[in-house]
Amino acid sequence: MNSRSLLRFLLYSAFFSILGGCAKISAPTGGLRDKLPPVVVKSEPGNGSVNFRGKRLEITFNEYVVLDNITDKFMVSPPLKKKPKIYVKGKNVIADFEEDLRDSTTYTFYFQDAIKDLNEGNILNNYQFVFSTGPVIDSLSVTGNVYSALNLNPLDKTMVLLYSCLDDTAAVRSIPDYISRISSTGYFRINNVRQGKYRLYALKDDDNSRNYNLPDEEFAFMQSLIEITPGKNFIPAVKDTARVKKSDAKLPLPVFLNGEHQLYTFTAPRKNHYLTSSARPLKYLLTYTASLPPDTARLGFSIPGASSDKYFFETSRNRDSLKVWITDSALYNSPVITTLLKYPFTDSTNTIVYKQDTIPLRFTPPRASKTSRVKKIKYPVEYNISSGSLKPGQNIVFSSKTPFREPDTSRIRLFDVTDAKRKKMKIALTPDKENAGRYVITSSLLQDKKYIFIADSAALGNIFGENIDSTGIKFTVRNSESYSKLTLNITGYEGGRIVQLLDKSEKLIGEKYMEKDGKVLFTLLDNGDYRIRVVYDLNGDRKWTTGDFSSGLQPEPVSYYPGEINIKVGWDAEQDWDIKIMSFKDSALREIKAGK
Repeated sequence: MNSRSLLRFLLYSAFFSILGGCAKISAPTGGLRDKLPPVVVKSEPGNGSVNFRGKRLEITFNEYVVLDNITDKFMVSPPLKKKPKIYVKGKNVIADFEEDLRDSTTYTFYFQDAIKDLNEGNILNNYQFVFSTGPVIDSLSVTGNVYSALNLNPLDKTMVLLYSCLDDTAAVRSIPDYISRISSTGYFRINNVRQGKYRLYALKDDDNSRNYNLPDEEFAFMQSLIEITPGKNFIPAVKDTARVKKSDAKLPLPVFLNGEHQLYTFTAPRKNHYLTSSARPLKYLLTYTASLPPDTARLGFSIPGASSDKYFFETSRNRDSLKVWITDSALYNSPVITTLLKYPFTDSTNTIVYKQDTIPLRFTPPRASKTSRVKKIKYPVEYNISSGSLKPGQNIVFSSKTPFREPDTSRIRLFDVTDAKRKKMKIALTPDKENAGRYVITSSLLQDKKYIFIADSAALGNIFGENIDSTGIKFTVRNSESYSKLTLNITGYEGGRIVQLLDKSEKLIGEKYMEKDGKVLFTLLDNGDYRIRVVYDLNGDRKWTTGDFSSGLQPEPVSYYPGEINIKVGWDAEQDWDIKIMSFKDSALREIKAGK
């Protein structure tokens, strides 16, 4: 190849290489992922319009949208008797309503987080649409916090109701003038309110009536009227509590959060006698519950056509519930058992009479899968020694969900195995007088000793012929020195109070009653985080008392020690707590700095 041909070959090779590189095909990237919520591009009428007289709102977005759980999330303030019909058409959210709107009224449509885009699900948070049927938009607001009275937690799906009618019965008989929902932290803010005096309530609305018409609903009320004025500051500055002197008042001083008004929800005490439930959870178990304990007699029970030796029943300690155990197999294998129950009932004249109802109770056994193999059902028994240890002074307890037959004591043994040679212990088995599914074993158990509990096969069983497999459990009785103590020095309040020790999940560990300031001791504590709650016992009945709207009675206030208390193994801890200031829950942990 001569030089000219070689040059031509190199030029052609370079040209086709460049051409091939330019023509290479690759998959499109699709661009950046959309992370923005939908944007309103127009609406009819415009947001903030006045003198509105239409029957429809139409809001147009920059992309296709969908509605998420709109039935629960959407609200109108002031409420309409019939909720508007909300639906999507393309990029439009439309609200149609039939009833006439009030004259000269500002309406707020709360969509919360119900609107999101179609493709990525980006949420338009806290969207509100406002218009007025008059010449002006009301622009005042009211803020506050709502918490459960006993544990100071915010309640899900709780509404705040604002009434211009100042009659106490308005909250029971009519819907409010303004309505809103609390946030996940318990905070609320009602916007676009007209100047004036109002009554303020909170409600967990079980029947979607938007008023307090069910006695079992969680409810809260302000004792006094609130006045909404243009010049009022609705988010007050936090006060310097360090300068607050000891109060001579009966009630403690509350520390307000980020809202002006605080509401504490409660369930009112039941006043009328009636039957609240009846059920057949097992084929041989019938249960009944009354609203209140009978004044003098017990709940009366019988099964027509069956003698009383075919069943027995257990009554709760306060006599307001009944468990009936059917012992006859021909009877409990019936799909329906017809029962007669006699119970106290408050009639329309507010007179307590004894009412008798015929109550059929049905049991449908769960359907077995065609592919599942039939397995022998083991009789489940729970022991309080399963964790491997007992506290000093604690007895062995075993329990079952069904009534025990009389145990075979010859097959139940307890040995001291601290030394190489087993030592058989003397034991006594005692049935629980109120619970046929519970037994207590008492013995001379000593600290730092090792034991083994043995129950042979069929040593324990229930009255329906089910028996346990052989069981052996090793356990120890821990030394009291391996536990911790917590001493609280309670000051700052005049009057009775209940001091409660709670675990991290707020399960009650123990409680002590104090009539005046002083020290309170909790012993035998395991390693972990604890909370302390105090109940201000205003009526002196030594228990927390709920509220009652009909009597104008607020629930007894409670307060939490600010933060959790961390207890280490073997600590003898002491902590001061001035309870003259009511404290809300504090997520910040507070560890007690104390030695062993």
